[in-house]
Amino acid sequence: MAAPIDAAVTAVTRRNATRAKANPLGVGSKQAVSRASQRGRAQAQASRTDANRKGVAKTNLKLPSGSTNPSSRPKVNTAAIEQSLPKPRQAQRSIVAVGLSPDDLARLSAQGFRTELRTKGTIANVVRLVAPRGMSLAQAQRAVRVVDAAAATDFDHFYYTDEGPSCTGPGCEAVSLVGWKPPSPDQCGPLPAIGLIDTGIDREHEALRGQPIEVLPSPRARGTPSKPDHGTAVAALLSGRSGSSAPGLLPGAKILAVDAFYRDGGTADRTDVTSLVLALEALADRNVRVVNMSLSGPPNEVLKNAIASAQAKGMIIVAAAGNNGAGAEPSYPAAYPGVIAVTAVNRQLDVYNRATRGEYVDLAAPGVDLWVAAPGGGGTTRSGTSYAVPFVSAAAAVLRASNATLDASSLEAVLENGTLDLGKPGRDTTFGYGLLQTASLCQPDQDELTIRSASGLKHEAP
Repeated sequence: MAAPIDAAVTAVTRRNATRAKANPLGVGSKQAVSRASQRGRAQAQASRTDANRKGVAKTNLKLPSGSTNPSSRPKVNTAAIEQSLPKPRQAQRSIVAVGLSPDDLARLSAQGFRTELRTKGTIANVVRLVAPRGMSLAQAQRAVRVVDAAAATDFDHFYYTDEGPSCTGPGCEAVSLVGWKPPSPDQCGPLPAIGLIDTGIDREHEALRGQPIEVLPSPRARGTPSKPDHGTAVAALLSGRSGSSAPGLLPGAKILAVDAFYRDGGTADRTDVTSLVLALEALADRNVRVVNMSLSGPPNEVLKNAIASAQAKGMIIVAAAGNNGAGAEPSYPAAYPGVIAVTAVNRQLDVYNRATRGEYVDLAAPGVDLWVAAPGGGGTTRSGTSYAVPFVSAAAAVLRASNATLDASSLEAVLENGTLDLGKPGRDTTFGYGLLQTASLCQPDQDELTIRSASGLKHEAP
């Protein structure tokens, strides 16, 4: 048995010889060396010598002086590497659909599909199917469409919070560029509840303790619980207690939150189509009219269907424009019709350098180097289009308080008409209509209610 083992060791050491010159720290070679015989090590040395003769460049990296202990070698930051890798776009074997009948499901079951989840609600009845083994997602989607071409069918896409890296340099103060003044009930009327679809929330944080935040039952169907970092930050931006370490825009506002996220097995929180539809359903059941979605992902027919159904019930959805950069594809749900898409700017009124651009961008709001609540207490600075969304959600809630008859398109038009124009004159793909301004939200002029919407149409005052 020795010969095959030695041959295998030789093959491994030959394959890694070139890597050893580029990586003298020996990452990945420890196991092979421990298994190598004296003969294998001699052959490995011969391979390295041969590699040097062939011109493999040496590096100047060295272990600490006098150190031969592998434990003293620098450790690979696997978490940082993982964060830099592209995140998966969809579940590996799942198809989601709206509009499949029991007969359709029976036919698909006969083909080897398994029904993993079925929902029933007023927004969308979603079915999540697991494809038969050996069948690609594209093949599975085609098979479902053959059974019922009228059903909305798509992959089970993932959606992520739109949070950028933390701010560690100078000038990381909280910013307020929109002229915000917390409204009083006698001035604007009672605020409506604000829906929040996000990660978990630390309700014991001093900014949120005792605040009227209700966490609705989670629709999570897979994965371990999300971390509360993102949800805590967004919730406190909306309604953090005055005088706390992270005061919010609408202290004391009622928040109905749904934790639709779960850990992706690594360093990120993510959600999926089914979880988002269930979250919208839960908020619709409570008659929520303003919903904050500080998240983004790819287009999806099932999610598009659910968003349209929620909007038909009077729901105003505010979403992050995305953090994928200027040349990226549009982010969803922000790019769906009627959704208010929000980008982020810094205190110099420059757009966030990671923000996604596009025709779908509606408004800009502060979202760079913002001071936000951190789980466990206190706060930290964060950037991302996620953190710009609460400014617009809060403004939408105030407008609804001052005029409950405003429909979604008229409300959006009021917000867009009062902006500070940034970038090119008029609407552009970077800032949309411009920076949100909130000085006169409680009493918009009647003339403002007969103005253009994002589509350019007029909307008469109700």
